[in-house]
Amino acid sequence: MYPNTPYTITTPTPWNPPQTPIGQPVILPAEIPPGVDWVTLPNGVRTLAYTQPAPPPQVPVTAPQPVPAWAKTTALLAPTVGGGIAAGGIGLSYAAPGLIAMSHALWSAAALLVATVIAVPILLRTACRATGNGSGAGQGGGATHITQNITATGMFGRANGTIHHR
Repeated sequence: MYPNTPYTITTPTPWNPPQTPIGQPVILPAEIPPGVDWVTLPNGVRTLAYTQPAPPPQVPVTAPQPVPAWAKTTALLAPTVGGGIAAGGIGLSYAAPGLIAMSHALWSAAALLVATVIAVPILLRTACRATGNGSGAGQGGGATHITQNITATGMFGRANGTIHHR
């Protein structure tokens, strides 16, 4: 038919069925493995291809700052203060029996002082009445009366007074 054609045209026969175009298989997005993505080539054809993951954004690295002096001082003081508190606690635990005994002794001394303050005037009053001094109870007389008169002239004047015994 066409003498200049480099190919031959065949007619379909039962031994040679017509060629039907094969459609592209459909791939669901869930079936695409990681690292593979749809890309558009320069000629406009979209195809699946291996892709490189996008690099993470680079955070600018700053130079390390020196440790401030106050932080060093605090770091050195923390174990020292903690050790001092621990030593004080241990000392108090050893001293606790003595501190309890001193507490009891102080309460006893306070009770003795209060008893003395109350008992001494009562004993003196009783002793004076028995000997007849002071109120005159031993002589059979009445109570002693003392009258005192004080006079002063002016706001800042000198005061004068007299005492009368009856």
